[in-house]
Amino acid sequence: MMGSQSEGINQNNLAAMLTAIGKATGMGFAAIVQLTNNRNILYLVKDDIQLGLLPGDEMVGEAGFASYLATPIVKKDGQVFGSLCVIDSKPVAHNKTAITHMLELFAALIAYHLQEQHELELAARRDKFIAAMGHDIRNPVAAVLNVAELLLRLPGEERVQKMGTIIQRSTNRMKGLIENMLDFARGHLGNGIKLEWSEEPLAESFTKLVEELRASSPSYQIEFAINLETTFSCDGRRMVQLLSNLISNAIRHGIDGEPVQVQVSADAKEFLMRITSKGEKIDVDLLSLDLYVASQIAEAHQGQLEVTSTDEFICFTFKMPI
Repeated sequence: MMGSQSEGINQNNLAAMLTAIGKATGMGFAAIVQLTNNRNILYLVKDDIQLGLLPGDEMVGEAGFASYLATPIVKKDGQVFGSLCVIDSKPVAHNKTAITHMLELFAALIAYHLQEQHELELAARRDKFIAAMGHDIRNPVAAVLNVAELLLRLPGEERVQKMGTIIQRSTNRMKGLIENMLDFARGHLGNGIKLEWSEEPLAESFTKLVEELRASSPSYQIEFAINLETTFSCDGRRMVQLLSNLISNAIRHGIDGEPVQVQVSADAKEFLMRITSKGEKIDVDLLSLDLYVASQIAEAHQGQLEVTSTDEFICFTFKMPI
């Protein structure tokens, strides 16, 4: 996923700071380190001495380096983001007190930029959420209103039964939209989707979901292939929600009567969902509400959700390391 222009500007500012820090300290390696799950992960690196460490690598500590200084990066809410460190493979003469004070000042400035970037990303998320909500909620509401008017005008038990079925499907769609909105209304928009991690078998839950979707969308043939003999740590309820949202999108953008292919599998390293349907090309940058929520569930699980759309088919692929 491409970063926003504002995100790129902030990254450039941070990179410029690391360059300035390296020159001021005389050390060849400067880095912003993020504390993630009790691991020190390199967030941004300026490496002039070819240590070979890259963003995403784990910083294992100061052992083996002749010169090493670090100071914590603390956000305005008091949470520790990580640290700012400088390293060199050879001894570097410096005034430790003065350099430490300088690093503390740079760490405060970096914390400000990280907070600014975070707030810009939250604002962008809110805008996307509101736009998607307004787009998606109109159709099922309009369908219920139209069918209610028809029920008042059309006599006959069979017609009433048919209209009642349409109302049921539309209200179920609205229920799903409301559940997605509540995820964010409870404060999850700012902090991402909250997960309840556990290790549980998911095959039965996925199969039950597909059976329910087959019943609610009888004009679509949902071909379901599952190979899920292993268990892994995840939020089972959110995984079912993710699969439901992806299948619903495949049905919505697919051609009536054409099959929707659903594949779920896992091996020793990776969990995979792939949903494919025939349909016209869509704008993959304009996320529906449920697809936006699906992307947040994927991100919370440190997985990757990809949408591929051509003139002939659309494919949703979720991959997660296990």
